[in-house]
Parts: sequence; C-alpha cells; structure tokens
Amino acid sequence: MKRIYFLVPDIATTQKIVDDLLLTRIEERHIHVIAKRGTPLEDLPEANLLQKSDFIPAVEQGLALGGSSGMLAGLIAVALPPASTVIAGGILLATTIAGAGVGAWISGMVGMSIGNRRTQEFEAAIDAGELLVLADVPAQRVTEIEESVAQHLPTVAIEGTEPKIPAFP
Repeated sequence: MKRIYFLVPDIATTQKIVDDLLLTRIEERHIHVIAKRGTPLEDLPEANLLQKSDFIPAVEQGLALGGSSGMLAGLIAVALPPASTVIAGGILLATTIAGAGVGAWISGMVGMSIGNRRTQEFEAAIDAGELLVLADVPAQRVTEIEESVAQHLPTVAIEGTEPKIPAFP
C-alpha cells in the first residue's frame, strides 16, 4: 500500500475526490481527510489519531532503541561473574523484551502528542482552509488513481506519494 496526498481547495471538491476514489474501488477505511479544526466535514471520512499524529513511527523507533538498550543492559548483566549460561540467556532475553516494551510505550506516548511529520508541510495550507486527502492504495494502482483524479478534477494538487505505510492503521 502507498499513501497518495491530495491538497483540495474546498469541501465540494473533496467530496468529489472521495466519490471518485470510492468508484475506483478504494474502500472508505483507506481514505482520510484532514481539515482545519472546526471545519464541518459532513459525511467525509475524517482522519483519526493514527493519521494525525506521529504514533506509528514513534513506536517503531522506540521499539528499536528500547530493545537495543535492553540488550546492552542484558549483556552487561551477563558479563558480571556469578552468571551461569542458562541464567544469562534468560537475563538477556528478559532485558531485551523489557527494553523494547518500555521504549515502544514511551515513544508512542510522545508520538501521540506531536503532529504527523509527513503532513507538516501541508499545515499552512490546512490552516488557510484547504483540505488534505490521504488515500491508501495498492502500489500498482497509484498511477491509475492519480490520473483518474487529475482527469476528473484538474484543479486538485496531487502532492505525491509516501513510499510505504504500515499495514494496520
């Protein structure tokens, strides 16, 4: 899946894009609209916390850093003289898992409190009243969908695609 970004000037055009995406068999759960706070989106699919915040990348980074730190702590604990081989393996595994869990949890909390780094470049346009439409589409259909939207709505700015998106949001 790849995420396509469309910068749209108004609600009516956004509704046309969503309808066009639905006609191209993109499910509504893969379409997200970000607008200025207080903008009535009517029946448009509003982006949720996972699209508006940096939660997923932060959890990934915290998992890696926490796991690495836990493994390092486990290696230090194993290097101490009274550790046997069986106990050392358990200590190493336990500290790695604990570090990864704590790192992911703390990073996730931080990630939820900050805005999405991938949509920061659009903040000025969103504050000016434009809407940002995010569409998660199969990688092989990106060009087809971009051409379809450009053909039906030439005033819409297609802002590009994201290289990959997580499978679960």
